[in-house]
Order: sequence, then structure tokens, then C-alpha cells
Amino acid sequence: MSNIWHDIDPKRITPEDFIAVIEISKGSKKKYELDKATGYIILDRILYTSTHYPANYGFIPRTYADDKDPLDVLVLCSEALEPMSLVRCYPIGVIVMQDGGKMDEKIVAIPMKDPNYNAYHNINELPRHVFSEMEHFFTVYKNLEGKNTVVDEAKDREAALEVIEKCLDNYVETFCR
Repeated sequence: MSNIWHDIDPKRITPEDFIAVIEISKGSKKKYELDKATGYIILDRILYTSTHYPANYGFIPRTYADDKDPLDVLVLCSEALEPMSLVRCYPIGVIVMQDGGKMDEKIVAIPMKDPNYNAYHNINELPRHVFSEMEHFFTVYKNLEGKNTVVDEAKDREAALEVIEKCLDNYVETFCR
């Protein structure tokens, strides 16, 4: 059985050009996450708040973030993408936040072939409201669960490239040695 986190060809994952695996469609309240043992997604919960995901949400295969999960990615796209879809993307920035007191980084990416978004190459080029929606969502989405999240900052494309590189290296160190 194939596991999408581990079994995708590493040549398809670079900091500048990568495949993202969608777990959650834009507009959804269903919080899916990777079941690490199988490579499928499993329903974690329905969001307790009235908010919904402001962008397609998933992970970058063959990465290992500081939270011991694959690196999170928000894919800004004209359309809601189905869970378990693969989409070729490039990064434009990274959102740095605290989740339960621990650092959590989320790459912001654009599909290579979305004509409504592929003119953006850095997070500071986005309309301010697009970022405000993401910031608001990640500030409140766990409030009714009694959990605290804080969005610290958004960093540019160069910072996103560094985070992806670090998480690719962490993956190799953890799973390929």
C-alpha cells in the first residue's frame, strides 16, 4: 500500500516547486488530517467555531516539521480542491504562529496553473484582506475548544523557501537514514 507522505518521488518536491496534498477544501469546517500509518486522511473533528477554512489546506509530502507532522500548506486557489487532490505549487510566504504554545509554520502557496492567482509571487503582493482572513481564521478556529492560537507574523517567499528546505532536511534525517 502506498503512503502519500512517504512514497511520492522526491524529485517532485523542491522548495521552489512542490506537490501539495490537499486535506481540507477551502470553505470547509471538516478538519481532516493525515493518518501517518496509512497515508490516507482521517476526520479529526468538525470545527467547533462558525469559521471555515479560508484556503485549501494540506501538507507537503516528504517534509517533517517541528511539530512532528508534515509541513502544513495553505493553497490559495480560485476553486475549492477536493481532499487527497495533488496540486503543483510554488511558495509565496509562510505564516508563523503559536499553537498550544508551540511554534507552527504554515506555507502559503499558489498553484502553478491558476490564472487568477499565479501573478502573485510574494505574500506581500496579496490583497490585504486575503491575508487578514487567514490571520483571523488561525487566531479563532480553536477558541471554542478552549485552545489558544496566536498568529505571530507572515514572512516572505525567501523565508518560506528556508522553512521548506529545513523540513525536507528533517524528513531525510528522520526517515531516510
